[in-house]
Amino acid sequence: MNSRLDKLQEYPFQRLSRLLNGLQAPADKQKIMLSLGEPKHEPPAFIHGILANGGHLLAGYPGTRGEEDLRGSICNWLSRRFSIKQELLDPARHVLPVSGSREALFSFIQATVDRSKHGPARVVFPNPFYQIYEGATIMAGATPYFLNSSEENDWLPQLDAVPESIWQETQLLILCSPDNPTGAVIPTEVYKHALELAERYDFIIAADECYSELYRDEEKPPTGLLQVAIEQGNSDFERCIVFHSLSKRSNLPGLRSGFVAGESKIIDTYFKYRTYHGCVPNRLTQAISTAAWDDDDHVIQNRAAYRDKFTAVIDILQDVLKLNNPAAGFYLWPETPINEEEFSQKLFQHESIVTLPGTYLARDTINGNPGKNRIRIALVAKQQECIEAAERIRDFVNTSLRGT
Repeated sequence: MNSRLDKLQEYPFQRLSRLLNGLQAPADKQKIMLSLGEPKHEPPAFIHGILANGGHLLAGYPGTRGEEDLRGSICNWLSRRFSIKQELLDPARHVLPVSGSREALFSFIQATVDRSKHGPARVVFPNPFYQIYEGATIMAGATPYFLNSSEENDWLPQLDAVPESIWQETQLLILCSPDNPTGAVIPTEVYKHALELAERYDFIIAADECYSELYRDEEKPPTGLLQVAIEQGNSDFERCIVFHSLSKRSNLPGLRSGFVAGESKIIDTYFKYRTYHGCVPNRLTQAISTAAWDDDDHVIQNRAAYRDKFTAVIDILQDVLKLNNPAAGFYLWPETPINEEEFSQKLFQHESIVTLPGTYLARDTINGNPGKNRIRIALVAKQQECIEAAERIRDFVNTSLRGT
């Protein structure tokens, strides 16, 4: 077996299972899962008709580039969502459908890292982070560089904190906006600075934008990397790749459907990799995906549901926990009054609520672990269940931790 597998850290939810193993939750309280970022809202109603009448689409293998209709739909969405002129987006050159962003992120890193170059191969990404970034980096034979984000810098990546010697070894910079787990949105100036660094040191920027449609302010959608590239006169999105998914946008996590878009040369090389790697969505999935990318109404309704949930939950918890008020995403990243693992254990034992300790999503560095004394709360369930969970957390902090 590949010896690099031994270097992989235990996945966060395996660690969580061990943490809670043997603990007893109250029998009279229904378990509420706030740990896993799995959307529970209803998917768009129009998919049912496609499912009922689309069985014939499963009769053949899908093409590696995906259906032309889907690639056209994706380009149309990118154009209207990020204010990119349609003529700058070529469905044949700039996009590839993928079986969800998790698969794509992992495989893209494998295709990007070049171990034939002299010296170490570095992949730079935020800390805390989506664990696929690290696992894929290790399996590609590269070395992660953890870019700590913190409350003091609004949970934004501090690119100037990276030593020049690290940039000289960097082959890929991964940015996540809106961020998992903090909900921070990367502003235009940070993307611009990243593009300047990429040109100076010759690396690719991969922007994980899978939470881009779950924002609070309807008038301020998060900026995208491709959007900034165009504004900078980079008409072929040179050095830029973005990842999007229907899991969060359209409440379709089980569909396993997303896309990769960006510089045509990078897409073409990644396509060559995928002719061997596979993992193209089946044609029925692609038909559903085409309809989903074509429709924005259900996404607006989805945002409204999350907005109402965040307002209600923050109102309940703000007096007992130090909360961030994220601009986007569906996570809260509160500070805990005790060690984050102990908090998660006691909360489960007292209130039958499952949360994820922040250190499970981050790594120790010389500047500390940015997940210390933090938990991630995923507000993915229906509003009433999230409200009940918030009320239980409030009671737990007041009675079990403060003794009031």
